[in-house]
Amino acid sequence: MIKGGKGGSNTQTGLRFEERINLSTAIDLLDDYEVKEDDVLKLGKKVAQLFTKNKLYKNLLEGNGVDYKKIISKRLLPDEAILIGNTLFIVEMKFQYVAGSVDEKLQTCDFKRKQYVKLLEPIGIKVEYIYVLNDWFKKEEYRDVLSYVESVGCHYYFNEIPLKVIGL
Repeated sequence: MIKGGKGGSNTQTGLRFEERINLSTAIDLLDDYEVKEDDVLKLGKKVAQLFTKNKLYKNLLEGNGVDYKKIISKRLLPDEAILIGNTLFIVEMKFQYVAGSVDEKLQTCDFKRKQYVKLLEPIGIKVEYIYVLNDWFKKEEYRDVLSYVESVGCHYYFNEIPLKVIGL
């Protein structure tokens, strides 16, 4: 992971995010990629699948015979998730403009990542947990929290996710 995250302007090297853009739209902006329903296509060939909120449970887990209630006690609803190969990337977008509750939410990534790992283990899917943050979180006061995020195996980027990180 790139310490301190980086955000570039070239949409061909990264998925670029703004406050109201979702993963599907960010992918659609890339040359050679398109999203049809929840499938990500590169030059017409399926390379990934998107899951938002409850679709993770309905389409991925139930579709593979997994009853989440037997594994975890409460559903976790990701902002976005993308399955590439046998890795599910949970993508949480946090955009802040004033101090508030998002500050503490960053500290929950370890618990959530572990829950997703337990949930997806029965079907052999690995989990990566990623935050996409806006520039608000570049402030010195977030140094310790961002260090913690990395120390527990989660990742963060500012305004974009480099394509090479998720294998697109």
